[in-house]
Amino acid sequence: MDKPKKVKILKFHPEKCNGCLECEKACSMVHFKTKDGGDKSAIRIIKNGDRYQMHVCDQRGLCLDMCPVGALTRRKNGVVWLDKDLCIGCQACVGFCPINAMRKSVSRIQPFKCISCGACVRACPNGALELVEVKIDEIKEIVYHKLGV
Repeated sequence: MDKPKKVKILKFHPEKCNGCLECEKACSMVHFKTKDGGDKSAIRIIKNGDRYQMHVCDQRGLCLDMCPVGALTRRKNGVVWLDKDLCIGCQACVGFCPINAMRKSVSRIQPFKCISCGACVRACPNGALELVEVKIDEIKEIVYHKLGV
């Protein structure tokens, strides 16, 4: 299988954000079938003074080699994907993620992360979010090689 060369990542336009958190609610619908947002959302909007910041997985894939059971892979579309059926809930990826974008919730044992589905983009009433395509080689970082390589 050819390795994906591009991936869509979220781009944030803070000047357009009013902190309504519709993006978080849409994300928690995708992951937990609830509009709770907050700890059930892979995207977080954080108020910093009079502006907002976005905190979300950037699809770099630093976590890929950290999963002891291979539940994290890069899909054909380039997105780093957690296979919930393979995941044993050890939380190694949550502890490792250098930007704390691998999330955990008390609702289930498997962690979760942004899957670049665009639900948050569609939910934002102000156009503060967009999915942009980037070359994986430009964002990818390798921390450890697979065993035996």
